[in-house]
Amino acid sequence: MGELWDIYDRDRNKTGRFHERGKPMKRGEYHLTVQVWILNSRGEFLITKRSPGLSFWANRWHASGGCAVAGDDSIQTALKEVNEEIGVSLDPANGQLFTSYTQPHYDDDGNIIFDVWLFRQDIDLSTIVLQEEEICDAKWANKQEIHGMLDNESFIPTSECPYLDELFAFCKL
Repeated sequence: MGELWDIYDRDRNKTGRFHERGKPMKRGEYHLTVQVWILNSRGEFLITKRSPGLSFWANRWHASGGCAVAGDDSIQTALKEVNEEIGVSLDPANGQLFTSYTQPHYDDDGNIIFDVWLFRQDIDLSTIVLQEEEICDAKWANKQEIHGMLDNESFIPTSECPYLDELFAFCKL
């Protein structure tokens, strides 16, 4: 059996049922996914480039993140995904849930609950260890650089991070 996710209802309550990743979700089912933005003291975000072999947004830049496995909550997933993808241990005290939103699942009738986390933490790029199946690069980028990547389509589209300008404003960038 593959990776299992908790199934949530539209009010974000766990249903007690589970979903196996890769199988179709049903109408009214939701699963939890996190996006993790790391902001350093210079006003730059640590962004990662998705590996070329991935089915969604290959070779595009974005924040770290991923799906919550059954039993994990949002903060556990945020910490775990960053550690798995780039080998960084975030301090939970440096994080805050910035926003949550939902959108339809990509290829079936289910839905995704996105929790967007903001961590304020300085990280030395030389300490990063990439999970090469998912991430092929990491770098610091400021607001202007990210907007440039959006313009040249090297960053995932704003439909996948509709909160981006709000995040920049919140961070006073």
